[in-house]
Amino acid sequence: MLVLTRAEVEELLDLDRLLDALVRAHAELSAGSASLPPRVAAFSAKGLLGAMPGYLPAAGLGAKLVSLFPQNRAPLPSHQAAILLFDADTGLVTGFMDGTYITAMRTAATAALAARHAAREDARVLAILGTGVQARSHIEALPLVRDFQEIRVWSPNPVHVQSFVAGAARPVRGCSTAADAVRGADVVVLATGSTTPVIQSDWVGPGAHVIGVGACRPNQREMDPALVARATLVVDSRAAAMVEAGDILLAIRDGHITAAHIHAELGEIASGAKPGRRSPDEITIFKSLGLAIEDVVSAGLAYRRVKAAGGGVRVAL
Repeated sequence: MLVLTRAEVEELLDLDRLLDALVRAHAELSAGSASLPPRVAAFSAKGLLGAMPGYLPAAGLGAKLVSLFPQNRAPLPSHQAAILLFDADTGLVTGFMDGTYITAMRTAATAALAARHAAREDARVLAILGTGVQARSHIEALPLVRDFQEIRVWSPNPVHVQSFVAGAARPVRGCSTAADAVRGADVVVLATGSTTPVIQSDWVGPGAHVIGVGACRPNQREMDPALVARATLVVDSRAAAMVEAGDILLAIRDGHITAAHIHAELGEIASGAKPGRRSPDEITIFKSLGLAIEDVVSAGLAYRRVKAAGGGVRVAL
């Protein structure tokens, strides 16, 4: 098998190619061609280890092991991962690589794919709530699909905001409150570690597109349920959303919506089976949980490029 370091993965994973590959991957998922069992996790005293296997015809067979230790502090990431690729015909292990960078970038690239279809064409103001790895990856990916003239960021920790602004690859304006960041924004990214809402419905204006990536357990939510109820809701996977997405499940429990409120999966929109944005004033939400097929697609792109270039380290198990 080939072993790829994080440095090689960062060099080889091209976001434009990844966006194109994700279109096909999500279309196959929504068409029922992919195999995507629910993720499972083992819990320790301070964190968890999740297992995410997946198969799709366009990218093959693979699995990610990802740890989440919220108490970690920089430079040690809270999320760390490794990805294994397998030959879909024989089951042989073909590749092993760092998955931490892939986790960040495939999440942001999937959000960019959703924004391509659900954000207004004239979106110019991007607001990000959160200052972690996902905040940085979304600043890199979202400008691939919209021409943002202003980027705002907020965190409950002002020191984190200052550090983020100083280290950002693009000009970013730090905001003192979440409301200041969100009001008037065309695209809003929720990438916090909060388990309770960080955004209120009345902050969000007509035509805004909201991307929720931070809450990924059934008892967590980042969004005001009133916002979920008034928006057109798109998910990466209906099956996963109805098990893991607290933003949706808690809104259903509290009587704000029903399961029928989900307008579409991303794959249905990317394939043209269902419409994305339908009017300039429509509020849209993309609820992202992160799927194994996104990891397999990303790892497959890096693997094929390093194999063609004769790179990586070949290891016999």
